[in-house]
Amino acid sequence: MRRQTATGGINPAGSSRGLRLDPLTLPVSFAARDSRADGGVRQIELHRERVTLHRVVHGMQMTINVRVKEFIGVTVRDTPEGRALVLLHRDPSLAIPLLVTEDATERAAAWQTWSEILALPQLADDKRDPAPRRRRSNAISERRPTFLVRRRSGDLLNPASVYRGEREIIARN
Repeated sequence: MRRQTATGGINPAGSSRGLRLDPLTLPVSFAARDSRADGGVRQIELHRERVTLHRVVHGMQMTINVRVKEFIGVTVRDTPEGRALVLLHRDPSLAIPLLVTEDATERAAAWQTWSEILALPQLADDKRDPAPRRRRSNAISERRPTFLVRRRSGDLLNPASVYRGEREIIARN
């Protein structure tokens, strides 16, 4: 008979305790959920100056180093586990959970402490969807090819537009 081991995940079976990281004990290493990673878990190392993410995607091991300065700030988000304090990045896959709790006073105190320790702003809870990406116009599509730039453009049906007011010269023998 084989011994059963814990299945992958953040908390062991039966644990009802949410994620709680202490900002005063940095550096810290912990596991967090990642829907795109194999096993649904990624390892995070959080330091005062940098964050290192380790994850496996489709069998390929990745290590991503991000400076703390590159994060936007600390905010509160709704997650399946409850309200979470999150270190927010422009890339949503790089956002890092710091605290998961329903206690508003504990969350507010942790929010202030994390913001001061990491020297990042406290961002308001933003529930709106991100703005759609702006579609850039293609200036090249409206330009004429270089070999045609030297030629005059005109209308074949209206010969007057070809000559643009110049007098037509007809050569005779």
